[in-house]
Amino acid sequence: MVLHTVNSSPHNSQCLADCLRVIRAPAVLVLIEDGVYAATRANQQLLQLLPEGTECYALQPDLDARGLNQLLHPRFNGIDDAGFVELTVRCSQIQSWY
Repeated sequence: MVLHTVNSSPHNSQCLADCLRVIRAPAVLVLIEDGVYAATRANQQLLQLLPEGTECYALQPDLDARGLNQLLHPRFNGIDDAGFVELTVRCSQIQSWY
């Protein structure tokens, strides 16, 4: 399974759009840094491009720092640093989108 990480806001970068063109389930998507802006309900239309069977997470410290917890899309779960490390061990490949 491939772990995809996206660190850029979908409003300032094509990283998430590029990821969504190639991601195939089963997969894991973790939004980090400014990428967590994509995990909000405001991005519903963009998030519809995620294939079923994709696990979706946003790094909790980054959500907290940006005050986005109340806006989180239901498809996403917050994940702490230890959970993120666990995902890197569980997945056989990692693709970073910067």
